[in-house]
Amino acid sequence: MDKRTYVKWSFIESFMIEAFEKVGVPKNDAKICAEVLMESDRRGIESHGVNRLKPIYIDRILSGIQKPVTEIDILKETPTTVVLDANNGMGMVVSKKAMEMAIEKAKKFGMGMAVVRNSTHYGIAGYYATMASSAGMIGITGTNARPSIAPTFGVENMLGTNPLTFAMPTDEEFPFVLDCATSITQRGKIEYYAKINKSTPEGMVVGRDGFPKTDSQQILKDLVSGEAALAPLGGIGEDLAGYKGYGYATVVEILSAALQAGSFLKMLTGKDESGNPSPYHLGHFFIAIDTEAFMGLDSFKKTTGDILRALRDSKKAPGEERIFTAGEKEFYVWQERKEKGLPLTAASINDLREIKEKLDLKTPLPF
Repeated sequence: MDKRTYVKWSFIESFMIEAFEKVGVPKNDAKICAEVLMESDRRGIESHGVNRLKPIYIDRILSGIQKPVTEIDILKETPTTVVLDANNGMGMVVSKKAMEMAIEKAKKFGMGMAVVRNSTHYGIAGYYATMASSAGMIGITGTNARPSIAPTFGVENMLGTNPLTFAMPTDEEFPFVLDCATSITQRGKIEYYAKINKSTPEGMVVGRDGFPKTDSQQILKDLVSGEAALAPLGGIGEDLAGYKGYGYATVVEILSAALQAGSFLKMLTGKDESGNPSPYHLGHFFIAIDTEAFMGLDSFKKTTGDILRALRDSKKAPGEERIFTAGEKEFYVWQERKEKGLPLTAASINDLREIKEKLDLKTPLPF
């Protein structure tokens, strides 16, 4: 197990806000970006947390392929829908705005949907779905991404990892939150494996020759060059129903591009015609459904809680201590980390040191 260094949440929040501000992100927007990244680590989803501060956000802003100031245009709006253009600004900023608009529409009309084009990486999808569940609503979101997944019977990376994410309020201490990629794993997980020098489990990545790949460092290069692709949820071929993950990834691609007349598939490589880095032009969608428009919030929460408790109380497999439902493990991670702090890998610590030196940050490092 890799050695971890725990730091206070107050430190990492101050550090990230200062870093975002130093590269031109307005203070209020910097707070949103830091909050989304911290929420990922609070839930134990380290593939989308602080370890992505440097490579996915700071470096891209400094390279000029992502704008630090997010100018949001409303392209079309109805009482229940809205189409936004993020103009290659911060994905977290436009996404929070989009879900807020969807929630506000749902309060008035029962359902609301917002879609976004020309955006950038929006962090943990569950953050936005949980915004809706916290408001007593069902939240649904998804995003396309740079090509990573090969279609069933294919070896070319065509679809992004394309999460399809749901959050629902319950009568328990935590909501039901299903937040996962439609690939068998996500690029962020492989980036994490590479940071801790761990091999990628066999069967998650397929090479152009049709054989699995396991070298995490090499996989990250091959995903960019097109020499490797992630398998869809279910795995390679049809035997383990990989076609289901392929189908759901396609659903997310369509909803992230077709409604907003946005970019899709190979248009999202982050490279221009000459092979130089360029904006990603990602698309997202956000849906809020007001439970009060049906049988009411209290009724919904109780029934949902009854379903989850019945699942957890069902007969367990031999040797297994308990059954979990989506969002439960993440809740327990936060209970542990609330006081203990954020665990950082050696690679993440090196990233923070590099950011501090490069940007001349004033926030002192505790390590």
